Amino acid sequence: MPNRILLADDHAIVRQGLKALLEREGFTVIAEAEDGQAAVRAARERCPDVAVLDFSMPLLNGRDAAREILQVCPRAKAILLTMHTDDHYVLEALQIGVKGYVVKSQASGDLVRAINEVQRGMTYLSPGVSETVVQAFLSKAAMPRDPLTSREREVLQLVAEGKSTKEIAQLLAISFKTAESHRTRIMKKTD
Repeated sequence: MPNRILLADDHAIVRQGLKALLEREGFTVIAEAEDGQAAVRAARERCPDVAVLDFSMPLLNGRDAAREILQVCPRAKAILLTMHTDDHYVLEALQIGVKGYVVKSQASGDLVRAINEVQRGMTYLSPGVSETVVQAFLSKAAMPRDPLTSREREVLQLVAEGKSTKEIAQLLAISFKTAESHRTRIMKKTD
């Protein structure tokens, strides 16, 4: 069974620990990334079987990185590694094609199970998360509509990281005016 893994987390020590765990279980970590954009580049170059992505990464969060990775490498499976257990995070991830959602507090055992399950074509949710999703479904909770586009979320994340409009324009390879326009629309939409 294929087992080529892309590992993305902005903390080097976490990547090292996860890599050691996965290699001990027989998986091959073919690429590592410290942010979402680097993860997308690595996926484009190496096309992993499974991309394990931290949800909260700089430049591009794990959910948006997963969306892009699944576009550039459709046969890959994406697993989000996260602290977020609210149903809307899980439902959004599943909606874009993420096949595994692993809560960091349960990661060591869950991650290996998640990789094995998604490689078999299944969807894997950490036990606590699956209960949350079932409850949301049973209560027919409407999924909140995200008023921001993917690009606006990227810009918002960079703003939250303290980047200037000029830095945002450079990082996203867009004009200063476009970056400024995104910031203005974000302010209007989130007001």
